[in-house]
Amino acid sequence: MTVASFDVLTIGNAIVDIIAPVAHGFLDDEGMCKGIMQLIDERRAKYLYRKMPRQKRQVSGGSAANTAAGVASLGGRAAFIGKVGADELGDFFADDLSAACVHYQTRRLRNAEATARSMILITPDGERTMNTYLGACHQLTVADIDERLIGVARITFLEGFLWDPPEAKKAFVTAAGYAHKHGRTVAFTLSDPFCVSRYRREFLELIRSGAVDILLANIHELLSLYQTGDLREAVRLVKEDVALAAITMGPDGAMVVRRSEEISISAYPVAEVVDVTGAGDLFASGFLLGIGTGMEPSRALRLGCSSASEVITHIGARPELRLENYVRRHGAFEASLSM
Repeated sequence: MTVASFDVLTIGNAIVDIIAPVAHGFLDDEGMCKGIMQLIDERRAKYLYRKMPRQKRQVSGGSAANTAAGVASLGGRAAFIGKVGADELGDFFADDLSAACVHYQTRRLRNAEATARSMILITPDGERTMNTYLGACHQLTVADIDERLIGVARITFLEGFLWDPPEAKKAFVTAAGYAHKHGRTVAFTLSDPFCVSRYRREFLELIRSGAVDILLANIHELLSLYQTGDLREAVRLVKEDVALAAITMGPDGAMVVRRSEEISISAYPVAEVVDVTGAGDLFASGFLLGIGTGMEPSRALRLGCSSASEVITHIGARPELRLENYVRRHGAFEASLSM
């Protein structure tokens, strides 16, 4: 097997998050319902971008891109595949991900849809109202899946949010095939209960086909996948379908499940939970990096929970502190990444 150049390669939606504080009146004037995420078209996206306050903050986002950035912040070697347009925000996405030490070279979408963006409006009460234009990120195809890159990544991680477009589904299956061809590991996240409710049958087919080695889900997604309200039953069923699963349970911590064992740990305590956005993404960063660098699943679980605990202490889905130093203070990361 070729020596790995990357610990984790993620594939998913390439979205620029644009965050700004607004008065309640801004939402009223624009006909928005506070606290709701709505999908919008390109014309509306460009209009709202111009209307947002000047003090807005931009960051390269999307669930899988957040996970890649978390891996890099932990000292791991991360790469990302996702589609942006040949425009100003596409340039920003690429530059910002590079600044986070994530390898990113996916070809731009030209003369077509613009780079995806999620405009996140924060009112004085802390509520987040989101307007998301998916644009170029939903134009990922098989042609964007780089076999050479996947072949030198220990783990290829697929984001369930990108399952909607037919061409992206083909890209996922192709990526999993390349990974297994080169003796690598494939991980998949269910992403959101809404995704599961729409694609439950297809997700189960993907998992049961052998394309997925590691499944990541929160408790609500797992219960939805198996259409049960009983966590014990869902755990029993997931053991039959996948070799390894990691299940997050919010303030109750997380568990890792294999056919031969179940291990649970409590969440790491924090002084104040400010924003849970990105908690699952950063859990994935720690857990997958741990597995990819040879940790036992129980230790990888600790690394995932520790990583998630940082991102919930502030606004935004990316770590504000160097995660490698943060998790070492928890005693969650004694292993060397040179293995």
